Amino acid sequence: MNRAINTPAVSILMPVRNEEKHLRAALASLSVQSFKDWELVAVDDGSKDATPELLARAAAADARIRVLQAGGLGLVPALNLGLAACRADLIARMDGDDVCHPARLAAQVDYLADHAEVGLLACSFRHFPRHRVGMGMSGYERWQNALLGHEEISADLFVESPFVHPSVMFRKGEIERTGGYRDMGWPEDYDLWLRMAAAGTRFARLPETLFYWRERPERTTRTNPAYTQDAFRRCKLHHLREGFLKDEREVILAGAGLEGRAWQRLLKEAGIGVAYWVDVDPKKIGRPLHGAPVLATSELTRTGIKLLMTVGARGARDVVRQTSQKAGFIEGVDAVCVA
Repeated sequence: MNRAINTPAVSILMPVRNEEKHLRAALASLSVQSFKDWELVAVDDGSKDATPELLARAAAADARIRVLQAGGLGLVPALNLGLAACRADLIARMDGDDVCHPARLAAQVDYLADHAEVGLLACSFRHFPRHRVGMGMSGYERWQNALLGHEEISADLFVESPFVHPSVMFRKGEIERTGGYRDMGWPEDYDLWLRMAAAGTRFARLPETLFYWRERPERTTRTNPAYTQDAFRRCKLHHLREGFLKDEREVILAGAGLEGRAWQRLLKEAGIGVAYWVDVDPKKIGRPLHGAPVLATSELTRTGIKLLMTVGARGARDVVRQTSQKAGFIEGVDAVCVA
Protein backbone atom coordinates (compact mmCIF):
# COMPACT_ATOMS: atom_id res chain seq x y z
CA MET A 1 0.00 0.00 0.00
CA ASN A 2 1.44 3.36 -1.03
CA ARG A 3 0.96 5.90 1.72
CA ALA A 4 2.39 9.27 2.57
CA ILE A 5 5.14 9.38 5.16
CA ASN A 6 3.71 9.27 8.71
CA THR A 7 0.22 8.47 7.46
CA PRO A 8 -1.13 5.49 9.44
CA ALA A 9 -2.62 2.45 7.76
CA VAL A 10 -5.74 2.61 9.96
CA SER A 11 -7.55 5.44 11.67
CA ILE A 12 -9.69 4.41 14.65
CA LEU A 13 -12.66 6.74 15.03
CA MET A 14 -13.98 6.89 18.60
CA PRO A 15 -16.57 9.47 19.74
CA VAL A 16 -16.95 9.55 23.52
CA ARG A 17 -19.04 11.31 26.14
CA ASN A 18 -18.82 10.65 29.86
CA GLU A 19 -17.06 7.29 29.54
CA GLU A 20 -14.70 7.48 32.53
CA LYS A 21 -15.99 4.17 33.91
CA HIS A 22 -15.08 2.03 30.89
CA LEU A 23 -12.69 4.12 28.79
CA ARG A 24 -9.52 2.64 30.30
CA ALA A 25 -10.55 -0.85 29.20
CA ALA A 26 -11.38 0.34 25.69
CA LEU A 27 -8.03 2.12 25.33
CA ALA A 28 -6.17 -0.84 26.78
CA SER A 29 -7.70 -3.14 24.18
CA LEU A 30 -6.36 -0.86 21.46
CA SER A 31 -2.89 -0.62 22.99
CA VAL A 32 -2.43 -4.39 22.79
CA GLN A 33 -3.48 -4.76 19.15
CA SER A 34 -1.07 -6.97 17.22
CA PHE A 35 -1.39 -4.51 14.33
CA LYS A 36 0.50 -1.36 15.38
CA ASP A 37 0.22 1.05 12.45
CA TRP A 38 -2.84 2.96 13.61
CA GLU A 39 -3.95 6.31 14.93
CA LEU A 40 -6.81 6.90 17.32
CA VAL A 41 -8.99 9.93 16.64
CA ALA A 42 -10.91 10.34 19.88
CA VAL A 43 -13.68 12.94 19.76
CA ASP A 44 -14.82 14.15 23.18
CA ASP A 45 -18.39 15.33 22.80
CA GLY A 46 -18.71 17.57 25.85
CA SER A 47 -17.90 15.13 28.64
CA LYS A 48 -18.55 16.34 32.19
CA ASP A 49 -16.68 13.57 33.99
CA ALA A 50 -13.02 12.53 33.94
CA THR A 51 -13.09 11.48 30.27
CA PRO A 52 -11.10 14.54 29.03
CA GLU A 53 -8.35 13.89 31.58
CA LEU A 54 -8.17 10.21 30.68
CA LEU A 55 -7.90 11.04 26.99
CA ALA A 56 -5.26 13.73 27.58
CA ARG A 57 -3.22 11.29 29.64
CA ALA A 58 -3.49 8.62 26.95
CA ALA A 59 -2.48 11.07 24.22
CA ALA A 60 0.55 12.20 26.23
CA ALA A 61 1.66 8.59 26.60
CA ASP A 62 1.04 7.52 22.99
CA ALA A 63 1.70 9.82 20.02
CA ARG A 64 -0.73 7.79 17.91
CA ILE A 65 -3.66 9.21 19.90
CA ARG A 66 -5.23 12.54 18.94
CA VAL A 67 -8.07 14.15 20.87
CA LEU A 68 -10.64 16.50 19.33
CA GLN A 69 -13.38 18.47 21.04
CA ALA A 70 -16.92 18.40 19.62
CA GLY A 71 -18.48 20.68 22.24
CA GLY A 72 -21.47 18.52 23.07
CA LEU A 73 -23.14 18.91 19.67
CA GLY A 74 -24.18 15.27 19.55
CA LEU A 75 -23.04 11.95 18.16
CA VAL A 76 -23.43 12.68 14.44
CA PRO A 77 -21.44 15.95 14.47
CA ALA A 78 -18.79 14.20 16.58
CA LEU A 79 -18.57 11.34 14.09
CA ASN A 80 -18.26 13.66 11.11
CA LEU A 81 -15.68 15.83 12.86
CA GLY A 82 -13.61 12.78 13.64
CA LEU A 83 -14.09 11.27 10.19
CA ALA A 84 -12.74 14.42 8.54
CA ALA A 85 -9.67 14.26 10.78
CA CYS A 86 -8.91 10.60 10.05
CA ARG A 87 -5.83 10.38 7.84
CA ALA A 88 -5.91 6.73 6.84
CA ASP A 89 -7.75 5.14 3.94
CA LEU A 90 -9.13 2.51 6.32
CA ILE A 91 -11.35 3.58 9.22
CA ALA A 92 -12.10 1.33 12.17
CA ARG A 93 -14.95 2.37 14.42
CA MET A 94 -14.72 1.99 18.17
CA ASP A 95 -16.70 3.19 21.18
CA GLY A 96 -15.39 4.15 24.57
CA ASP A 97 -17.20 1.41 26.49
CA ASP A 98 -16.38 -1.62 24.34
CA VAL A 99 -13.39 -3.93 23.96
CA CYS A 100 -11.49 -5.26 20.93
CA HIS A 101 -9.77 -8.63 20.63
CA PRO A 102 -5.99 -8.10 20.15
CA ALA A 103 -6.20 -9.51 16.63
CA ARG A 104 -9.15 -7.40 15.47
CA LEU A 105 -7.33 -4.73 13.46
CA ALA A 106 -4.87 -7.17 11.91
CA ALA A 107 -7.63 -9.51 10.77
CA GLN A 108 -9.72 -6.74 9.23
CA VAL A 109 -6.74 -5.08 7.53
CA ASP A 110 -5.59 -8.40 6.05
CA TYR A 111 -9.05 -9.24 4.73
CA LEU A 112 -9.56 -5.86 3.09
CA ALA A 113 -6.11 -6.06 1.54
CA ASP A 114 -7.09 -9.37 -0.06
CA HIS A 115 -10.64 -8.31 -1.03
CA ALA A 116 -10.50 -4.99 -2.82
CA GLU A 117 -14.18 -5.33 -3.78
CA VAL A 118 -15.33 -5.12 -0.13
CA GLY A 119 -16.00 -1.62 1.16
CA LEU A 120 -17.15 -2.43 4.70
CA LEU A 121 -16.02 -5.33 6.84
CA ALA A 122 -17.54 -6.24 10.18
CA CYS A 123 -16.46 -8.99 12.55
CA SER A 124 -18.49 -11.30 14.71
CA PHE A 125 -19.23 -9.90 18.16
CA ARG A 126 -20.23 -11.03 21.62
CA HIS A 127 -22.22 -9.16 24.26
CA PHE A 128 -20.73 -8.83 27.72
CA PRO A 129 -21.18 -9.24 30.63
CA ARG A 130 -23.29 -12.24 29.75
CA HIS A 131 -25.55 -12.12 32.81
CA ARG A 132 -27.01 -8.83 31.55
CA VAL A 133 -27.85 -10.13 28.09
CA GLY A 134 -31.53 -10.94 27.56
CA MET A 135 -33.10 -13.30 25.06
CA GLY A 136 -33.75 -10.54 22.54
CA MET A 137 -30.15 -9.37 22.38
CA SER A 138 -28.88 -12.96 22.38
CA GLY A 139 -31.05 -13.63 19.35
CA TYR A 140 -29.79 -10.47 17.67
CA GLU A 141 -26.22 -11.60 18.30
CA ARG A 142 -26.85 -15.01 16.73
CA TRP A 143 -28.71 -13.53 13.78
CA GLN A 144 -26.08 -10.94 12.98
CA ASN A 145 -23.08 -13.23 13.39
CA ALA A 146 -24.63 -15.70 10.94
CA LEU A 147 -24.59 -13.11 8.13
CA LEU A 148 -21.10 -13.47 6.64
CA GLY A 149 -21.27 -12.83 2.90
CA HIS A 150 -22.59 -9.88 0.92
CA GLU A 151 -25.62 -11.76 -0.41
CA GLU A 152 -26.68 -12.96 3.06
CA ILE A 153 -26.23 -9.48 4.54
CA SER A 154 -28.12 -7.83 1.67
CA ALA A 155 -31.04 -10.26 1.96
CA ASP A 156 -31.57 -9.27 5.61
CA LEU A 157 -30.63 -5.61 5.24
CA PHE A 158 -34.15 -4.39 6.06
CA VAL A 159 -34.73 -6.87 8.89
CA GLU A 160 -32.49 -5.05 11.34
CA SER A 161 -29.15 -3.23 11.34
CA PRO A 162 -26.73 -5.95 10.20
CA PHE A 163 -23.64 -4.48 11.87
CA VAL A 164 -22.63 -3.39 15.35
CA HIS A 165 -21.29 0.04 14.45
CA PRO A 166 -18.06 -0.02 16.49
CA SER A 167 -17.16 -3.46 15.10
CA VAL A 168 -16.75 -2.33 11.49
CA MET A 169 -13.81 -1.25 9.37
CA PHE A 170 -14.55 0.57 6.12
CA ARG A 171 -12.79 2.35 3.32
CA LYS A 172 -12.98 6.10 3.91
CA GLY A 173 -13.84 6.78 0.29
CA GLU A 174 -16.95 4.60 0.56
CA ILE A 175 -18.30 6.79 3.36
CA GLU A 176 -17.31 10.07 1.76
CA ARG A 177 -19.13 9.28 -1.47
CA THR A 178 -22.36 8.70 0.46
CA GLY A 179 -22.07 12.02 2.32
CA GLY A 180 -20.88 10.81 5.72
CA TYR A 181 -23.15 10.48 8.73
CA ARG A 182 -26.58 12.13 8.86
CA ASP A 183 -28.88 13.12 11.71
CA MET A 184 -32.34 12.18 10.44
CA GLY A 185 -34.03 11.22 13.70
CA TRP A 186 -33.20 7.54 13.27
CA PRO A 187 -30.03 5.42 13.77
CA GLU A 188 -27.16 7.19 12.02
CA ASP A 189 -25.27 3.95 11.41
CA TYR A 190 -28.22 2.03 9.93
CA ASP A 191 -28.98 5.01 7.71
CA LEU A 192 -25.37 4.88 6.51
CA TRP A 193 -25.46 1.12 5.81
CA LEU A 194 -28.61 1.52 3.71
CA ARG A 195 -27.12 4.41 1.73
CA MET A 196 -23.92 2.46 1.17
CA ALA A 197 -25.90 -0.54 -0.06
CA ALA A 198 -27.85 1.66 -2.48
CA ALA A 199 -24.54 3.09 -3.74
CA GLY A 200 -23.21 -0.39 -4.48
CA THR A 201 -20.87 -0.97 -1.53
CA ARG A 202 -20.11 -4.63 -0.89
CA PHE A 203 -20.22 -5.95 2.66
CA ALA A 204 -18.61 -8.86 4.50
CA ARG A 205 -18.14 -10.17 8.03
CA LEU A 206 -15.31 -12.15 9.59
CA PRO A 207 -16.60 -15.25 11.41
CA GLU A 208 -14.13 -14.81 14.28
CA THR A 209 -15.37 -13.06 17.43
CA LEU A 210 -13.10 -10.02 17.52
CA PHE A 211 -15.32 -7.44 19.20
CA TYR A 212 -17.03 -7.32 22.59
CA TRP A 213 -20.10 -5.11 22.89
CA ARG A 214 -20.83 -3.96 26.42
CA GLU A 215 -24.42 -4.44 27.54
CA ARG A 216 -25.55 -1.72 29.95
CA PRO A 217 -28.80 0.17 30.57
CA GLU A 218 -27.33 3.56 29.67
CA ARG A 219 -26.01 2.50 26.27
CA THR A 220 -26.96 4.94 23.50
CA THR A 221 -28.99 2.31 21.67
CA ARG A 222 -31.20 2.07 24.77
CA THR A 223 -31.49 5.76 25.70
CA ASN A 224 -31.52 7.71 22.42
CA PRO A 225 -35.00 8.22 20.85
CA ALA A 226 -33.36 7.73 17.44
CA TYR A 227 -32.99 4.03 18.27
CA THR A 228 -36.62 3.16 19.05
CA GLN A 229 -38.44 0.54 16.99
CA ASP A 230 -40.53 3.27 15.39
CA ALA A 231 -37.38 5.18 14.39
CA PHE A 232 -35.95 2.03 12.80
CA ARG A 233 -39.18 1.49 10.85
CA ARG A 234 -39.16 5.07 9.60
CA CYS A 235 -35.56 4.69 8.50
CA LYS A 236 -36.42 1.52 6.61
CA LEU A 237 -39.46 3.07 4.95
CA HIS A 238 -37.50 6.15 3.89
CA HIS A 239 -34.94 4.01 2.10
CA LEU A 240 -37.52 1.61 0.68
CA ARG A 241 -39.30 4.58 -0.90
CA GLU A 242 -35.99 5.63 -2.44
CA GLY A 243 -35.72 2.28 -4.18
CA PHE A 244 -37.88 -0.82 -3.71
CA LEU A 245 -41.13 1.10 -3.08
CA LYS A 246 -40.46 4.06 -5.37
CA ASP A 247 -43.74 5.14 -7.02
CA GLU A 248 -45.66 2.24 -5.40
CA ARG A 249 -49.17 3.08 -4.18
CA GLU A 250 -50.07 -0.19 -2.45
CA VAL A 251 -48.40 -3.28 -1.03
CA ILE A 252 -49.20 -6.70 0.38
CA LEU A 253 -48.35 -7.17 4.06
CA ALA A 254 -47.44 -10.69 5.17
CA GLY A 255 -48.14 -10.59 8.88
CA ALA A 256 -51.22 -9.02 10.48
CA GLY A 257 -49.81 -8.85 14.00
CA LEU A 258 -48.48 -5.86 15.94
CA GLU A 259 -45.50 -5.37 13.63
CA GLY A 260 -47.63 -5.53 10.50
CA ARG A 261 -50.10 -3.05 11.94
CA ALA A 262 -47.27 -0.66 12.84
CA TRP A 263 -46.12 -0.85 9.22
CA GLN A 264 -49.66 -0.25 7.96
CA ARG A 265 -49.81 3.00 9.95
CA LEU A 266 -46.48 4.22 8.61
CA LEU A 267 -47.34 3.27 5.05
CA LYS A 268 -50.64 5.10 5.33
CA GLU A 269 -48.79 8.25 6.42
CA ALA A 270 -46.66 7.88 3.29
CA GLY A 271 -49.69 7.49 1.04
CA ILE A 272 -49.21 3.76 0.46
CA GLY A 273 -52.19 1.48 1.00
CA VAL A 274 -52.47 -2.20 1.84
CA ALA A 275 -54.01 -4.26 -0.97
CA TYR A 276 -54.40 -7.25 1.32
CA TRP A 277 -52.85 -9.00 4.30
CA VAL A 278 -51.54 -12.55 4.58
CA ASP A 279 -51.61 -14.35 7.92
CA VAL A 280 -51.72 -17.82 9.51
CA ASP A 281 -54.14 -16.97 12.32
CA PRO A 282 -57.53 -18.53 11.47
CA LYS A 283 -59.24 -15.88 13.62
CA LYS A 284 -57.97 -13.14 11.28
CA ILE A 285 -58.35 -14.90 7.92
CA GLY A 286 -61.43 -13.83 5.99
CA ARG A 287 -61.99 -10.70 8.04
CA PRO A 288 -61.07 -7.18 6.89
CA LEU A 289 -58.30 -5.33 8.70
CA HIS A 290 -58.10 -1.57 8.17
CA GLY A 291 -60.28 -1.97 5.11
CA ALA A 292 -58.20 -4.71 3.44
CA PRO A 293 -58.94 -8.46 3.44
CA VAL A 294 -56.81 -10.95 5.39
CA LEU A 295 -55.96 -13.99 3.30
CA ALA A 296 -54.46 -17.34 4.23
CA THR A 297 -50.86 -17.99 3.21
CA SER A 298 -52.12 -20.53 0.66
CA GLU A 299 -53.94 -17.69 -1.11
CA LEU A 300 -50.83 -15.56 -1.61
CA THR A 301 -50.30 -14.95 -5.31
CA ARG A 302 -47.93 -12.85 -7.37
CA THR A 303 -50.04 -10.14 -9.04
CA GLY A 304 -47.54 -7.32 -9.59
CA ILE A 305 -48.06 -5.83 -6.13
CA LYS A 306 -44.93 -5.85 -4.00
CA LEU A 307 -44.77 -7.79 -0.75
CA LEU A 308 -43.47 -6.65 2.63
CA MET A 309 -42.87 -9.45 5.11
CA THR A 310 -43.60 -8.05 8.57
CA VAL A 311 -43.25 -11.12 10.79
CA GLY A 312 -40.40 -10.62 13.25
CA ALA A 313 -40.00 -14.00 14.94
CA ARG A 314 -37.05 -15.90 13.44
CA GLY A 315 -38.91 -19.18 12.85
CA ALA A 316 -42.00 -17.43 11.52
CA ARG A 317 -39.83 -15.24 9.28
CA ASP A 318 -38.39 -18.34 7.63
CA VAL A 319 -41.88 -19.76 7.05
CA VAL A 320 -43.09 -16.53 5.46
CA ARG A 321 -40.05 -16.45 3.20
CA GLN A 322 -40.67 -19.99 2.07
CA THR A 323 -44.34 -19.20 1.45
CA SER A 324 -43.52 -16.13 -0.62
CA GLN A 325 -40.96 -18.04 -2.68
CA LYS A 326 -43.48 -20.81 -3.32
CA ALA A 327 -45.92 -18.16 -4.56
CA GLY A 328 -43.31 -16.92 -7.03
CA PHE A 329 -42.06 -13.81 -5.24
CA ILE A 330 -38.37 -12.97 -5.58
CA GLU A 331 -36.70 -11.23 -2.65
CA GLY A 332 -35.14 -7.95 -3.64
CA VAL A 333 -37.30 -7.80 -6.76
CA ASP A 334 -40.89 -7.83 -5.53
CA ALA A 335 -40.55 -8.95 -1.91
CA VAL A 336 -38.58 -7.65 1.08
CA CYS A 337 -38.39 -8.85 4.65
CA VAL A 338 -38.68 -5.81 6.95
CA ALA A 339 -38.94 -7.48 10.36
